Amino acid sequence: MDKNEHAQKSIDPASLALIERAAQEGKELAWDRFKEQEPQCGFGLLGICCRNCNMGPCRIDPFGNGPDKGVCGADADTIVARNLLRTIAAGAAAHSDHGRDIVETLLHAATGEGADYSIKDEAKLMALAGELNVPTEGRSSNDIAADIAKKAIAEFGSEKGTFEFMARVPQPRKDIWASLNILPRGIDREVVEAMHRTHMGVDTDYVNLILQGLRTGLSDGWGGSMWATELSDVLFGTPKPHKGVSNLGVLKEDEVNIIVHGHEPTLSEMIVQAVREPEMIELARSKGAKGITVAGMCCTGNEILMRHDVPIAGNFLQQELAIVTGAVEAMVVDVQCIMPALTGLAECYHTKIISTSPKAKFPGAQHVPFSEEKALETAREIVRIAIENYPNRNKEKVFIPSEKMEFVAGFSVEAILSALGGSLNPLLDAIKAGTIKGIAAVVGCNNPKIQHDYGHITLAEELIKEDVLVVETGCAAIASAKAGLLLPEAAAKAGPGLRSICESLGIPPVLHMGSCVDISRILLVAAAAANALGVDISDLPLAGAAPEWMSEKAVSIGAYVVATGIFTVLGTVPPVLGSNNVAALLTQGANDVVGAAFAVEGDPKKAAALILEHMKGKRAKLGLP
Repeated sequence: MDKNEHAQKSIDPASLALIERAAQEGKELAWDRFKEQEPQCGFGLLGICCRNCNMGPCRIDPFGNGPDKGVCGADADTIVARNLLRTIAAGAAAHSDHGRDIVETLLHAATGEGADYSIKDEAKLMALAGELNVPTEGRSSNDIAADIAKKAIAEFGSEKGTFEFMARVPQPRKDIWASLNILPRGIDREVVEAMHRTHMGVDTDYVNLILQGLRTGLSDGWGGSMWATELSDVLFGTPKPHKGVSNLGVLKEDEVNIIVHGHEPTLSEMIVQAVREPEMIELARSKGAKGITVAGMCCTGNEILMRHDVPIAGNFLQQELAIVTGAVEAMVVDVQCIMPALTGLAECYHTKIISTSPKAKFPGAQHVPFSEEKALETAREIVRIAIENYPNRNKEKVFIPSEKMEFVAGFSVEAILSALGGSLNPLLDAIKAGTIKGIAAVVGCNNPKIQHDYGHITLAEELIKEDVLVVETGCAAIASAKAGLLLPEAAAKAGPGLRSICESLGIPPVLHMGSCVDISRILLVAAAAANALGVDISDLPLAGAAPEWMSEKAVSIGAYVVATGIFTVLGTVPPVLGSNNVAALLTQGANDVVGAAFAVEGDPKKAAALILEHMKGKRAKLGLP
């Protein structure tokens, strides 16, 4: 394969250098495995295959030359809708189980079982207590935190049949959900009901199935994910803007390099603490290293870069490339977005893959069980393993690209309000005046179907030059960090209106708001804006986009964002095209039901045009210039 073909895989020069190196060394990467899968199963791509019982698997012929029903009689509409609902349920479960882990960590910290954790943001704790009607007078922070954690735990079941955070939703939006019977009742309940409805012989009405998909997504966005974000802030501190460094060039040739990869801040917070202890630094020096570098990967990286001066090595498609540098002593993984291929690749180098969660074991990885009760002790054990591995590094195999880029991250809702003087009014005034045309949330993963980072960067640049403020989470935010869009200086690429706002506030035109569960922060900004203007969220010039999405979590996110009333553009096609009715419902009919719908557009420049046209229409209906 020549370099020109490699160049189609990524726009990031550090990634391209390591892709070329892996090819020279005969090492397999995600792009190679994707090519081996081509042509991908056409039935699967259209969503018209069903394996929900053992009479199948069944498939529908999209050309009308074969079966038009499964053995049980399910048609394309039912099969596609059931498959989509199961995908949403899996994504909601992944996000919300993350939320449950955070809730349990807070409870352990409050009761003393997790002594290594403490409450870092007392102000947020007290604010939540007020919102949730938890008594505070004469009580300790730990007692208050324990009560809040217990309230959160109750929402995973169905004790009350409603969510505490529904009070944050604008009333017009709640009325729509109530009229459609999609108000979420319990985080776990919606996932269980989704799985029940998709069992053979239960729900076969595609509209009814999609509505349950929206309710399941809402249980994630306004439930599990929101609890994860709020209580992570209480435990680890609410993010504030600060500078950091991104891309694979953050790795050091003369230091022990540890990459934390996955999604759980409970682990990464302890790793960051352990590597800064004098005895660990001294141990590293005794092995010939000058020190220890911890770098984040994927959303674990987002979690720690939002709160600490810790560099981020890259996003989803760079996890294998980090190992190809030959300079990583340990990649410490927990849950979600971890490629099973890592352990096989690591065998070609000296890197140790260390798994930590009982939910996620990988053959070939060294498993070090992590628990809140022994958090710091376990983190020290992991760091020692990495340090002891440093002498095994083959210096002839080390190749660290020089590319790295500064960024500014940490734009929580509280940080945005602080930058605006304590109120959203300056932002709303700018939107009303047309200085800013609207706000777009660009989120999601990487996918080898799309040139790495191209979708994220091109869409963000197209939007900011048209005076659209961009907010980002997840791998999209990491892409912008590497491309320099998270620096105040990037305002030079923005249109005159957005540029003037950014320069006056000293902020970038693209705001990093956190990991993928932190999309709940974006929901809160949307809700606050709608309440301030006295309208529904669907009336606002807002849009969402996932240019390179690949995971089931992204489908859950899309479900709750659209159900919240926000037009959303996807860059890769979900498996729904096998049903014209389901596709039409999601891209057109949903507008009449929830006031928003999906669009699919793989060209990010065309996607930007769709978003701008949408915002133009919303502004006109509000009577804005």
